[in-house]
Amino acid sequence: MTPSSPPHPPTASSPPHPPTASSAPASPAVPPAAASTASPLDLAPVLPVVVLSDAADAVPLARALVAGGLPGVEITLRTPAALDAIRAVAAEVPDAVVGAGTVVGAGQVAECTAAGARFLVSPGWTDTLLDALRGSGVPFLPGVSTASEVVALLERGVREMKFFPAEAAGGTAYLRSLAGPLPEARFCPTGGIGADTAADYLALPNVGCVGGSWMVPIDAVAAKDWARIERLARAAAGLRAPAGSTPQV
Repeated sequence: MTPSSPPHPPTASSPPHPPTASSAPASPAVPPAAASTASPLDLAPVLPVVVLSDAADAVPLARALVAGGLPGVEITLRTPAALDAIRAVAAEVPDAVVGAGTVVGAGQVAECTAAGARFLVSPGWTDTLLDALRGSGVPFLPGVSTASEVVALLERGVREMKFFPAEAAGGTAYLRSLAGPLPEARFCPTGGIGADTAADYLALPNVGCVGGSWMVPIDAVAAKDWARIERLARAAAGLRAPAGSTPQV
């Protein structure tokens, strides 16, 4: 009877470790706690805005963007494949900073962070959505298109925003006019911006980066032409404001 008691100490001390060890690998698959605190405005001059109909394209696309010098990848919630795409990039492309775009509901915030999104972008905002974004634990860019919306966010302590839809809402002229009275606000203008106009936005003192899709053209994604996407990403990563262009504010 006494000899059966020695087996218990080894057995008792060993079970706690195996469960802990076996549950540890499962947690990196969903890494909201490991979210980057870096602002998406500071990752690169351009933040790729990606729409994917097939989640299987997410990993090679993200690798091509990272290889081209664009680590930030905003995968928009415009297709059913979006969450699976975010999950795949978060798990398999450690050098990418994957985020979720087109976040329009508080419930989506939790879904995106659970999938591994490291930043969140919305086309607009309400107080309910803003509360959810602030509670997410990751950087976020609520969308604005008017001075009043910018002031309202500044009152709430939010200084980094998405300016959307950039071209339709007044473009560089409108953003330039905001820089004087509201210098504390920083923007990622998105919407209608291409390789030919991005540098004009980047020349503005209140623009941290621009969002766009020209480096992830639909035909290149459909053809799985990752080499082309890498080349386009490299060109976008090299964008600089035109020499000597000092905006008047």
